[in-house]
Amino acid sequence: MNSDISIVALSLQIALVATAVALPFGMFFAWLLVRKQFRGKFILDVLVSLPLALPPVVIGYTLLWLVGTNGWIGRLSESISGSTLAFTWIAASLAAAIVSLPLVVRSFAAALAGVDPRLEIAARGLGAGSVRTFLTVTLPLAYRGVIAGVLLGFVRALSEFGATIVVAGNIPGRTQTVPTAIFTRISAGDTDAAWRLALASVVLGVIALAIHNWLLKRTSATGANGSARANR
Repeated sequence: MNSDISIVALSLQIALVATAVALPFGMFFAWLLVRKQFRGKFILDVLVSLPLALPPVVIGYTLLWLVGTNGWIGRLSESISGSTLAFTWIAASLAAAIVSLPLVVRSFAAALAGVDPRLEIAARGLGAGSVRTFLTVTLPLAYRGVIAGVLLGFVRALSEFGATIVVAGNIPGRTQTVPTAIFTRISAGDTDAAWRLALASVVLGVIALAIHNWLLKRTSATGANGSARANR
């Protein structure tokens, strides 16, 4: 039971770090795709969406090449810390961040597309810079997309298996997450332990999605009440 708790704790740690990494990149890419016109925009859109189309094993293998001894990230890490990032929980977090990134981008892009760009133009006309306009005008109007992206990305990161097992392995106490532990238990014929972890995974997913739906309903209700007061 203690080992199950440590596995769940490590999975939560990896999913939280992955979400924290994916969020700023996802918001930036969404802003570029919705608000900017530039050459190569179609290519960027395809690249951002690519993790949805690729087998996770391919993503994991590519990451393993980058963070391993032959990759530039791996060599940089080795020169700084004496070891590569391969087969560490950090590598697992990077894998989870990449596979969850498209969900963050799509959620925030959909919300951003609903924000009237004239409000941003007006804010800049009043002297606000791009960053201040984004933080005080754009983000408050599109925050439901941020909520959706964070929670959907978190759930996706929590359930990642293919990329994680390739780039981080399945090392108990170091990189073994709930999905990889379930795989190990099933392979060993320990169905009771596999079902315990499967149940824990279901509970975590349900809680995250319930929070997602509750927050969206609450923000929708708050927005409706604010509009009603404004019309009085």
